[in-house]
Amino acid sequence: MKIGLYFGTFNPIHIGHLIIANHIAEYSGLDKVWLIITPHNPFKKKSSLLDNHHRHQLVLEALEGYPKLEASTIEFNLPQPNYTVNTLIHLQEKYLEYQFCPIMGEDNLKSLHKWKNHEVILQNHEIYVYPRISEGTVSEQFKEHAKIHVIEAPVVEISSTFIRKAIASGKNCRPLLPEKVWKYIDEMHFYK
Repeated sequence: MKIGLYFGTFNPIHIGHLIIANHIAEYSGLDKVWLIITPHNPFKKKSSLLDNHHRHQLVLEALEGYPKLEASTIEFNLPQPNYTVNTLIHLQEKYLEYQFCPIMGEDNLKSLHKWKNHEVILQNHEIYVYPRISEGTVSEQFKEHAKIHVIEAPVVEISSTFIRKAIASGKNCRPLLPEKVWKYIDEMHFYK
């Protein structure tokens, strides 16, 4: 079974995340997509990050009715800061019968050469890439790479940062969030 791993802080999860995850689950040949909720991205400030259990609950709410998508808290129990290569090793040891494939935006592919042990990731895993509008170019070593699959998917330019700022300034950004996610955020007064 091939499992796609879609990493993110999902702070909060929004319809853009769902569009990408569902599209890849339906059109890439992967059997399922796990949304890996990261406790803390080593490259981001932690100040506006909701507690892990709240972000997990938001993802669970968002994925209701999507049988090919699952929420995963696997990184919550790994030493921090954590790196993708460590998560992949941990998952491969825990689920021997699965083949894990990281999913990333084209913007991340452009910086893949900076990732910790990116060679090990490419040696042991296929990577699925979805389009993103971003600066820079993909390194020659990753173009036409046998283990990198570029998926034709909708380009979605919605960011969790935009949503957090919109909520903080009293804007209605309800259409950008799954209904249950909006309700949970509103009831808990998050990001205000």
